[in-house]
Amino acid sequence: MAALTLDTLAQELQADNKVKLAGLDVDGILRGKVVSKNKFLSVAKDGFGFCSVIFGWDMHDMTYPRELTVSNAANGYHDLIAVPDLSTYRRIPWEHNIPFFLVSFLDPNTREPVCACPRGLLKTQLDRLREKGYGAMAGAEYEFMTFRIPDATSPSPAPFLQQNPPSELPNLTQGMFGYSITRPAHNKDWYYDVYDSCAAFSCDIEGWHTESGPGVFEAALEFGEIGEMADRASLFKYVVRSVGVKHGITPNFMAKPKQGLPGNSGHMHISIVDKEGKNLLARETVDDDAEWSDVAGLSDLGRHFLAGLLDGLPDMMPILAPNINSYKRLVENFWAPVTVSWGLEHRVASIRVIAPPTAKAKATRFEVRVPGSDTNPHFVMAAILGAGWRGVEKKLAIPCPPLGKGTSQGSAADKGERLAKSLKEATERFMRKDSIAREVFGDQFVDHFGGTREHEVRLFEEAVTDWETKRYIETV
Repeated sequence: MAALTLDTLAQELQADNKVKLAGLDVDGILRGKVVSKNKFLSVAKDGFGFCSVIFGWDMHDMTYPRELTVSNAANGYHDLIAVPDLSTYRRIPWEHNIPFFLVSFLDPNTREPVCACPRGLLKTQLDRLREKGYGAMAGAEYEFMTFRIPDATSPSPAPFLQQNPPSELPNLTQGMFGYSITRPAHNKDWYYDVYDSCAAFSCDIEGWHTESGPGVFEAALEFGEIGEMADRASLFKYVVRSVGVKHGITPNFMAKPKQGLPGNSGHMHISIVDKEGKNLLARETVDDDAEWSDVAGLSDLGRHFLAGLLDGLPDMMPILAPNINSYKRLVENFWAPVTVSWGLEHRVASIRVIAPPTAKAKATRFEVRVPGSDTNPHFVMAAILGAGWRGVEKKLAIPCPPLGKGTSQGSAADKGERLAKSLKEATERFMRKDSIAREVFGDQFVDHFGGTREHEVRLFEEAVTDWETKRYIETV
C-alpha cells in the first residue's frame, strides 16, 4: 500500500465518518479518543489539543502528589499538541475497521517533543544516529500469563476480583509446558484470533507459542526499523487485550504474576545499520586475536555499543524494570538477569550476544534480557539506543569479561555489578546528579520519569499487603 500523505488522506477516508487516535503515557498505556472525520482532517497537519494530565497521573488516574513540570495544577493541566503520525495508519479489524493513528505529543510553545512522550524520546535518540547516517533495527519478545474470566456475562475480570482474591482467577491452562503444540488447541479460537488480528493490524507475529508456566504464552514480533518496532510492540498488547474480550480471556503483562514461577520477560533485540541496511555490529572477518572469543565476530562499533549498554545498565534500571513488581522477576535462579553481564549465546546474562559463528553476520545483534513484559517499549528501546550509542561516541571498553557458560549470576565467578534489587534503589541511582541517564536523556526527562517512579515507591511503602496480614494478624 502506498504511503498515506496529507494529499491522499481525504480520499483514503472517504467512506469513514470517524477516526480513532491514541498516544502513549509513561507507563506505556495507550490514551486516546474517537474523533469525527472532519475534525481529524482539520488537525492532521498541525495537531490538536490533548490534555497533559496523561503525564500528570499514574496508571490508575491518580494525580502525582509532587507536581511534575509537564502537567500540574500550576500550569492548569494545560493542553499539549498531539500530532497524528500518518505512517502509523492502520484499521482496527475488531472495531468495524475504524481508521487508527498514533500521535506524538509536542510542547505547545516550542513544538518540540514533550520530554515524557515515549515516541518523542525514542525519536530524539534515533536522530543522533541518523545524523551520522546510521539507523537501528529491533525486535521484541513478550511473555504473558492468561486467565479465564469466570463470569461469562462480564468482558472484564474486575467484578470477580472485587469479590475474590487475585489468586482465585483461573489460569487459561494448568501446569508447565513450554513449546507445546497441543495446548494451543485447547483455546484455538482465541490463539489463532490473536495471531490473525496482529497480522491484520500490522503488528505481525514471527513466532507464537506456549511458554513454561500455567497459561503463559510468548510472542516474538517480526523485527523492523526500531521506531516502527516500538509502535508495534505497544500495539501488540492492545491487540491481545482487545481480542481476549470476545473470548472471555484476559492477559496479564506483569513481570511476576505468581510467586514461585518464572516471570514474564520482554526481551529486546537491536542492531545498528547503515543507509543501505548493512549490519554494522558484524565484523568483516572473525578476529582471532580478540580479548575474548565471545566478541570475535563483533565490529569495533559493536564492541563499543556493547560496552555502552553494560556501562549504562545500572543507571537505566527504572526504565528496564519500571514497577515495584518488576524486581520480583529479577531474582537468582529463575533465568532472569541480576548483574551487569554478557556473553555469546548466553541466556542467563543481561546481554546475550548473537553473532558469528552461531549466527549469520547479517543477523548480528544484542538481546537485552533485563526488561520484563511490563515495560514501555519506546522507553526501553530509547535506553538501549542511548546507552549503546554513548559507548560508541566515547569508544568505551567492555567493562567485564563474559559470563562463563554454566556460571551462575551473582556467584564469585560473575564479575559484573549487581543490579538494583528494588524500584526505590533503582530510582535513586537513576536520579542522582551524575547518572548516565541524565547524560543520555537530560534532566527534564529524568526528573519527570524519576518522579513518577518515586510515586510508585511511596504508594507501595504505604500499602498493607496480604503477606503482612497473613504473617502478623493471623498469628496473634
